[in-house]
Amino acid sequence: MGCDKDHKHDHDSNGKLIVPDAVQEAIRTLIRWSGDDPEREGLIDTPARVGRAWKEYCQGYGSDPALHLARQFEEVGGYNELVLLKDIPFQSHCEHHMAPITGKAAIAYMPRDSVVGISKLARVLHGFAERLQIQERLTAEVAQCIWDNLKPHGVAVVIEAQHGCMTGRGVRTPGVGMITSRLLGCFLDDPRSRKEVLSLMGY
Repeated sequence: MGCDKDHKHDHDSNGKLIVPDAVQEAIRTLIRWSGDDPEREGLIDTPARVGRAWKEYCQGYGSDPALHLARQFEEVGGYNELVLLKDIPFQSHCEHHMAPITGKAAIAYMPRDSVVGISKLARVLHGFAERLQIQERLTAEVAQCIWDNLKPHGVAVVIEAQHGCMTGRGVRTPGVGMITSRLLGCFLDDPRSRKEVLSLMGY
């Protein structure tokens, strides 16, 4: 699944990614099937634009989110309490309809021996979000990655998002948010720690 991490994509003289003919033709086919003419002026360049956009939307396939956690800091002045990053915005795409998923995440961990730069938590989230996803798996993957690589006392991840497959089609119910959570270690086993982290996250 995903692209070869070592594959270097071809670009034109303007630096734009060259979208393969097969990809562009697939998009033209979808435009025709939707009822429009891919040859009309407003749509003539759409297949290439859409191809480049999807390569960007799914750039997470070409990266390993765990690498963002490789650099850790042990000189923390004895700090061993909760580390929490709230309201991290993200965008993903649902693997069932390829519709947008937009939302925010809260990520927390209880350090054991080391910490990481806080921006790395957001990078882990984006690395998994920039793939075709379901929110439940995204939540679990972010938590497990931090658990496996930082080996903290506990990890808590809560994601709240809206799904385009529900707001823009089907039941068409905008404004409805979905919340998922994954708790590991002390946040799962210790009720007091769980209550504290969820309270600080606002849940």
